[in-house]
Amino acid sequence: MPDPETPLQGGPANSLESGLPQPGSVSNRAATLPLPRGEKRQYQGFELWLHRVTVLMFVFLCASVGVLLVILPWRPEWTDNHLLLGNPWLRQIVAHGFVRGLCTGLGVLDIWIGFGEALHYHEEK
Repeated sequence: MPDPETPLQGGPANSLESGLPQPGSVSNRAATLPLPRGEKRQYQGFELWLHRVTVLMFVFLCASVGVLLVILPWRPEWTDNHLLLGNPWLRQIVAHGFVRGLCTGLGVLDIWIGFGEALHYHEEK
């Protein structure tokens, strides 16, 4: 098996000719090596706050969509709207109890995912 540190035969002699960083350079290795198993990425500064805001927005989105999916199928607006007035067969399907229960179940699952993400969020110190 060829040594991974040696350049391929038939290719450019050095990385300046190819426009790529050298295979043995430290910056190339640090950027391409995956994190060890069980170790999480350390966020710092702006990235930390961006990560916090992203998690907060995800939790808020999951919670609000989940609450809408739990409550809305059992309201009259679910079937009595201008989108379904032109399609009576679609209105019957949407008004069926199974479809309403399915939407409510998806809403509960969505709430569970959002709050589960919020409860399992922690930062390494």
